[in-house]
Amino acid sequence: MRPGELLLSAVATVSWAFLAMAGVAALGLHLVGADGAGALGPMTAAAVVLAVGGSVTPAGDVEAFGLKGAQAHSAVDIAPLGVGLVGALLLGRLFVRSLRGAGAVIGRAELAARAGAVVLLFLLVLAGLTWAGNDTVTIDAATLGLTGRPERPGGLLEKLPRELGDIADIGSGLLPDRIERLIDAKAAVGFTVEAGRSLLGGAVWVVAVLLIALLVARRAPVPRGLEAAHRTVRPAASALYGVLVLAVGAGLAAAVYAAIGDDHPR
Repeated sequence: MRPGELLLSAVATVSWAFLAMAGVAALGLHLVGADGAGALGPMTAAAVVLAVGGSVTPAGDVEAFGLKGAQAHSAVDIAPLGVGLVGALLLGRLFVRSLRGAGAVIGRAELAARAGAVVLLFLLVLAGLTWAGNDTVTIDAATLGLTGRPERPGGLLEKLPRELGDIADIGSGLLPDRIERLIDAKAAVGFTVEAGRSLLGGAVWVVAVLLIALLVARRAPVPRGLEAAHRTVRPAASALYGVLVLAVGAGLAAAVYAAIGDDHPR
């Protein structure tokens, strides 16, 4: 195939996948009100990086939330599964669709070139997101519903019997003072995407997605010598893929139904 066609196909595949992931991530962050604490762009970039196997390191006033020492600087390795699933489905489907023009059989070199172009472009875009996904989030405790004031000394907590030992210190201002400091806290927490770990995780993620897409796509061409796998493995893998996607769709429908009748649908 011509290099221009290969590049155009890879650009379309990767671009649509990242646009879909960014849209889902931005919508999710907006629904939980995260855009009120910091810039939506960097948070969206960090969420997309996490969704494809990346890591984010927090920094700043994290001690306000009880984290100290190594805990305050350990990497965040959660994965926004909804964001990752949307990207995987779109990336895999567009990649497989681009292979159908090769006919019933595709050469190993052409398949490797197409997959390599997608992986390379994917990592280039991911590298850009690792640069963009760095910012500071200001968390105001008042926005978390901590608006009351604890009972001051002289109240019920002050009347705890001294025989209770250290528990009685609650009434002497220990707990009320700490709760009040938390209520008044306005912590600035920064986050930084770890480029090395994120690119490595993204490489594993995109290769796995392409392999799974080739495995479950029953109409995608295969290289010579793999016709037996096409007849035996693909039907079972495709059926399992269909069941899993149907389960996710059912869960999404249930979530939408629950949100419609909820006082706080977001």
